Parts: sequence; structure tokens; C-alpha cells
Amino acid sequence: MTKSVNEREIVLGILMEVTENGQYSHKVLRDVLSKYQYLTKQERAFITRVTEGTLERLIEIDYILDRFSKVKVKKMKPVIRGVLRSAVYQLKYMDSVPDRAVCSEAVKLAARKGFSGLKGYVNGVLRSVARGLADVKYPTEGVQALSVKYSCPEWIIELWQKSFDEDVIENMLVDFQQEKPITVRCCLNRVTPEELKHIFVQEGVTAKPHPYLPYAFCISGFDHLESLESFQEGLFMVQDVSSMLVGELAGPRPGEKVIDVCAAPGGKALHTAEKLFMVEKLPSGDKLSVSEKRTPDRGHVEARDLTEYKTELIRENIDRSGLDNISAACRDASVPDENSAGAADIVIADLPCSGLGVIGKKTDLKYKASPEGIGSLVVLQRKILSCVKDFVKPGGVLLYSTCTINPAENIENVHWFLEKYPEFSPDDIRGELCPELRDSVVEKGCIQLLPGIHKSDGFFIARLKRKAAEEEKD
Repeated sequence: MTKSVNEREIVLGILMEVTENGQYSHKVLRDVLSKYQYLTKQERAFITRVTEGTLERLIEIDYILDRFSKVKVKKMKPVIRGVLRSAVYQLKYMDSVPDRAVCSEAVKLAARKGFSGLKGYVNGVLRSVARGLADVKYPTEGVQALSVKYSCPEWIIELWQKSFDEDVIENMLVDFQQEKPITVRCCLNRVTPEELKHIFVQEGVTAKPHPYLPYAFCISGFDHLESLESFQEGLFMVQDVSSMLVGELAGPRPGEKVIDVCAAPGGKALHTAEKLFMVEKLPSGDKLSVSEKRTPDRGHVEARDLTEYKTELIRENIDRSGLDNISAACRDASVPDENSAGAADIVIADLPCSGLGVIGKKTDLKYKASPEGIGSLVVLQRKILSCVKDFVKPGGVLLYSTCTINPAENIENVHWFLEKYPEFSPDDIRGELCPELRDSVVEKGCIQLLPGIHKSDGFFIARLKRKAAEEEKD
């Protein structure tokens, strides 16, 4: 009996959307897995692995194909290119799939997609790859060697060479290709970390405490995250620990007003809103319950983003969280807002960036990024900072963060900002970080986290304090 759905054909469709149509892999893959929820866990795992693996190793795969095909990868028909790329990934990195099956299925897929005339070509190239993989000669020196080995564009490696030594760069590149568990934040307004860990055990989820924060867990061993009862009940939020550090360093106090200007999907804003609650643990039989000890004014978080779509994502997460001291609004952070002038004790500005710190999770970002694109992002980042700094009250705090590893978008933006707006100064953060991170403060008020060096994504945070009113007058 012929299967109605072919996993390799689904993989090809995802690859085409990402590599030929410019879509983001994590979004396309998420939508496809949601559409085909009825597939077995094994089939879904195959689709995920081949898709993510092919994209992750794309530069290496193209290097291999160019050694065996007379038609170079860039000259191939897009469908054939996609078929061959995913097949080479299976040949090199999936021992569980026999070589003959990989070649045979690729030939059938090419025919199904209307390329019967190229069946011989596909078969010939893949059989040559299967026979000759062990003999492929890789570059051994310089940037090209790292680029091919770790499938990272040469210009990104050259960018990092200006700031980091070779060992640090290679550690980052290795880490990007490691399979890692998902990091989640326990929602303390609903459950304690101890209770959540017990619930995870009951759901068959493996949960290990993260060493940096007591309410963070690394989880694995589940099939579909959104099917977990603990997720549906809003007991945790998927969030990297680097992002959680923004909420830690915000340190909101009851009664304070917080504006998060680029908040979607809402993790940092929700974390900050949660921190505005004062909680205490009360014994309740075999369990601990979390009750809210509310002050008359518990403060408020306004989570903003550019589009209605992103704002709706924030609202959905607010509804799931059960927090009532947070709201969402559709606002353009790059446009001045006189009504918000001096309105916030804390402004969180986690701004659009090149994403070079999260390419282990969003692998296609490294192919979409460019030096020209980064230049445009720096201009946008500075434009937004120039607008939102007015929201900060005298004595208040501006938290600037990005998920990238690029001085132009990080520390150089901080230097520019402090020179242009002397009413702000860097605020010491060392005492509020766990001991493992204190030596990673690159300058006063600024920390750069690096994958492979730290147990987190690549991330940058700067805490900048505005002078009190009397100091500004002076």
C-alpha cells in the first residue's frame, strides 16, 4: 500500500520554502509539523532531523556535491538541488538509512516532482557520493577550513576574528551544531520550580535545573511541546536563560511601570510582569501553592510590537500566563511617542538584530545575514534607541539587548549612545549575576554571552541608568 504522505517530499517542500523562497526554517517546520500531527513520532523526527541537518550543514553539503557533480550546485535546477542536498545529508550523517535506500528514494522523488529525465543524473551523482565520501579532501587551513567544516559563511568567521581568538570561534561553531534541550522558565505566579519538576516527571519529560537561574529548566524527551498539559496550563514559558537575564537585570519593584518596546512573543515582558508580583509559598498538604501578596499598586508592563500579528502573539501568551498586570499594544518603536515621555521606570529594548547568537536554533539566519544587512540594522537600532530613551524617567533604567555576536550591534551601539546621550551612564550589574557569569561582564553594565563558552545562546545585555532629575539639572 502506497503511503499518502512521503516524509522526503515534505522535507523537500520545506527546503524549497527556505532556500528558494526566503522563508524562515523554524516557522515553516513548525507549521508543517502542526499540519501533519497525525504522523508517527518516528516520521516527525525524520522530517525534523533531515530538514534541520541539511540546512545546518548546507555549505559542507554543497562543497561535497561540487566534488562529484559536473553541474555545480548553483547551476542546478532548484528541485534537483533540494533533492540532492537532503540525500547527501542522509548519506553522510544518518547511518540508520541504507545508502541504496537514500539513492532510490531520491530518484523516485525527482520523478514525482516532474524530472524523470534527470533520474539517471540524480542516481549517478548520489552513488558517486556514497562511494567517495570517505575520500573527500576538505580545506585544512584558514577561514575556508572553518567555513566548510562548520557550514558557516566566511564573512561571519572573519567578523568574529576581529574580536575573538580561534579557540573561542571554534567553540561557538561546534556548539551551534550540537543538539540541545529546550530551556524553559517556570511561571512562578502559578507554580514553584519544585512542583513543576514533579509535573514534568509525571508527563515523562526529562527536566534538569539550569545552573544560572533557580527557576530555569532544560527539558527533553517529549514529542509535541504544545500537547503537554503543563504547557497548556501556562506553567512554563519557552525562553533561553540569556533572555531571562534581562528580567533579572531589570529587577522591577512593586508599583513600577515597564515598557517593552519590541516584545513579541512576550517572554521578557511576561517575566518582568511576574517579577512585579510578590509571592510566598504556603504549605498545602503534599503540595506547595503559590499565592499573591499584592501591594495596592503592583505596577504594570506594557508590551509593544510593530504589527498586529506580533501583538496578537503577545496577547496569546498573556492569556496563557494568567497575569493581569501586563497589556499589549501595537506601536512602532522607531517613531517618537510623546505620550510615553518619562512614563517608564524601566524600558526594555531587545531590538531587531542579525541573530548571529542563535544560529544554532535558527540555522538559516547565517545564510540570510549579510554585512550590508547588518549595517542597516545598526541604523535601525540607533533610531529606536534615540526614540525610546525618552520613555525612561529620571533615575530609571534602559535595558538594551540583542541575540547577536557582533560589536557593531552591541558594545559599539552602547558607546555611541552614551556619547550622544550623556544623561545615561552604565549601571553596574556584576552583583546581580550568578558567580559563573560575573567575569563575562565586558565593560561596566554590559555582558556578552557566547555559545560554547556559556550555557546559553549568544546574547548581549547592557543596563544603562538615567540620571536623577536633580543630576540632569546640574
